[in-house]
Amino acid sequence: MMDILGGAGAAAPAGDLIIDVNEQNFMTDVVDASNEVPVIVDFWAPWCGPCKTLGPMLEAAVTRAKGAVKMAKINVDENQRLASALAQQGLPLQSIPTVVAFYQGRPIDMFQGALPQSEIDAFLQRIAEAAGGTADGGLGEALEAAEQMLEEGAAEDAAQIFSAVIGEDDKNPLAYAGLARCYIALGDLDQAEAVLNGAPAEIASAAPIEAAHAQIALARQAQNAGPVAELRAAVEADPSNLQARFDLAQALHATGDAEGAVNELLELFRRDREWNEGAAKTQLFTIFEALKANDPVVLNGRRKLSSLIFA
Repeated sequence: MMDILGGAGAAAPAGDLIIDVNEQNFMTDVVDASNEVPVIVDFWAPWCGPCKTLGPMLEAAVTRAKGAVKMAKINVDENQRLASALAQQGLPLQSIPTVVAFYQGRPIDMFQGALPQSEIDAFLQRIAEAAGGTADGGLGEALEAAEQMLEEGAAEDAAQIFSAVIGEDDKNPLAYAGLARCYIALGDLDQAEAVLNGAPAEIASAAPIEAAHAQIALARQAQNAGPVAELRAAVEADPSNLQARFDLAQALHATGDAEGAVNELLELFRRDREWNEGAAKTQLFTIFEALKANDPVVLNGRRKLSSLIFA
């Protein structure tokens, strides 16, 4: 499994990736070292509150990158001459924390102040890509492999990879959503919901997780969906039977006909947008959320719904 995750077994130990730097070894461990791999420098001080939050988050991200970037920590209180010299060379070190990325001997990017983990990860990814690498430690490739397995029907194998990714990065919304979708495919909706409920609070509203919640809701509806032929006959016999039309939409979606379901819901909305406390619109949004944003069913459905709303 670790081979799938990018050969994590061969990753450099954290001690080689994260070091304390001072005036004596700055040239060697930052400037010279950045000729081989990007080095991010964390300028901090013991009295700096945000530094105490940012530092561990940076270290965690660098460790996950498995050698794509390295990290140097500089205590500005103990290295005031170094900080002053760097400031004179154009690096704005008036406030801390300040994080500067060096590559090929020069600074290429920076930020100041504490950032959320997602922005830290994005910063490291930019730095790694500048050197032709990636900062996700192979997790992106693992997620792609798991998605491919899930599409091919190998849900159990895909679930193992998604679980392994969560073990490496427990704040990865794509991994939680993917694992939940594996359980949906296996028919275990309760376990799928448990996976999503177990995601950290800071990613609970991420788009992939919200989409998986919508897919669970639709799967639960499918368990109680009626026969398409009978419901279609009921709608044809009485087009104003909105409950039958709503049930038909659910049945169509349960058979995999998302476009047919959307069309029935749009017709229901056209006839009575307030029916059952706006159930048609709510159901449409659930379907849209469960699909990819660029799916033609979503794009066409949203356009038609907008035209009905603003007609």
